[in-house]
Amino acid sequence: MRIIIAEDSVLLRSGMAKLLEDEGVEILAQVGDAKELLAAVAEHDDVDLCLVDIRMPPGYSEEGIQAAIEIRATHPDVAVLLLSQHVVSRYAAELLGGGATKVGYLLKDRVADIDEFLDTLRRVAEGGAAIDPEVVAQLLSRRRDSALDRLSPREGEVLEVMAQGLNNAGIAERLFITERAVEKHIRSIFTKLDLGQDDHDHRRVLAVLRYLRGSEA
Repeated sequence: MRIIIAEDSVLLRSGMAKLLEDEGVEILAQVGDAKELLAAVAEHDDVDLCLVDIRMPPGYSEEGIQAAIEIRATHPDVAVLLLSQHVVSRYAAELLGGGATKVGYLLKDRVADIDEFLDTLRRVAEGGAAIDPEVVAQLLSRRRDSALDRLSPREGEVLEVMAQGLNNAGIAERLFITERAVEKHIRSIFTKLDLGQDDHDHRRVLAVLRYLRGSEA
């Protein structure tokens, strides 16, 4: 993988770069703010993924998410994985608003588990999505969408894991059930959330968005 790191903390930025380089990842650029990130993406047309801190100079508010959205709009082949110190749940839904491909949102604590972190990087770079389990758990505890209350406990678990970006095989492994059971639960989720007859992948994205945005009501 070829990666650009955007993180204002020099210590954390250097640490992540060293950790990833030791695992064979090529670091194309290391930058400290959103403006430098956009310039680096424009310069390196071979970048696979941008690793972006949500809050960066000058305002330390939404610079990272705004840059991520711009990158996804202007460079759709470039994946973006956002990092955050704390759970800010609305970012998850905003990030997935354009479709759950090549996007991710993790808490910085996940960087400490190098195997899990690398697995997430690869999944996002290859076209998948990844939402931190802690983000999903907080959304689950705060959700307000009454349609979600129609789901059975198991269907809720399947949708929770789906929101983390896992495919059917991954969901089955996580929940210790068969892939056939996962498919059955997903069909039921689509029906209970009134997601119509669009293609499966589109309905899957809509289900996750419904789940993530349930806390915004």
